[in-house]
Amino acid sequence: MSNNRFHVREMTIDDLEHFINYWLEATPEFLSKMGVDVDKRPQRDALFKLVVDQFKVPLELRKNYFLFWLLDDKPVGYSNINQIEFSKQAFMHLHLWQPENRQRGLGMTFIKKSLPFYFENFKLKSLLCEPYALNPAPNRVVEKIGFQFVKTYRTIPGASNFEQFVSQWKLSKAAFEKIIES
Repeated sequence: MSNNRFHVREMTIDDLEHFINYWLEATPEFLSKMGVDVDKRPQRDALFKLVVDQFKVPLELRKNYFLFWLLDDKPVGYSNINQIEFSKQAFMHLHLWQPENRQRGLGMTFIKKSLPFYFENFKLKSLLCEPYALNPAPNRVVEKIGFQFVKTYRTIPGASNFEQFVSQWKLSKAAFEKIIES
C-alpha cells in the first residue's frame, strides 16, 4: 500500500460526527471485545464535550488530544492520548472504525504516522498503551511497532470500561526516534 494514501491530522470540530457515531453505533459485542461496558458508554453530548473542550486548551494543559485518520481522503479511524503528563508520558488509544479495515496493517501505518504528533507536540519521554489483554489485534500492532511489553494487570482502565486485564506496552523516546529513522 502506498504511504501517501494515509493521512493523519489533528481532529477538528468537523470530524466529531464520525468519532461520535463510531461510539454510538458500535455493537455491544464489538464494544465488549474492546473492554467497554456498554452501560457506561457516554452519550452524544458527553462525547462531543470530551473532544471540543480540549480544542480550547493549550497543549501543555490538555487532558486529551485527538488525531484523525484518513485513507484515500476518507475517515477511517482515530487515535488519542490521555492521562497526559506534559514532557513526561501519556497513554495512547487507537481505533479503526470499519471492520474491513482491521487486521490489514492499516493500524500500524496510522500509529507510526501518529507518533510524531505525540512525542513532538507533548515533548514526551515515553508513550504507554494499555489494550484489553483479550483483544489480540492492538497488542500485536504495538509490539510490531516497537513498544516493549511491561506487564499485564487487572484494572478498570477508564470511565467506560469494565474491570479487566490490560497489557501495558511502553515506547521510549529513543525507540520512537529509531522508528522514525527507519
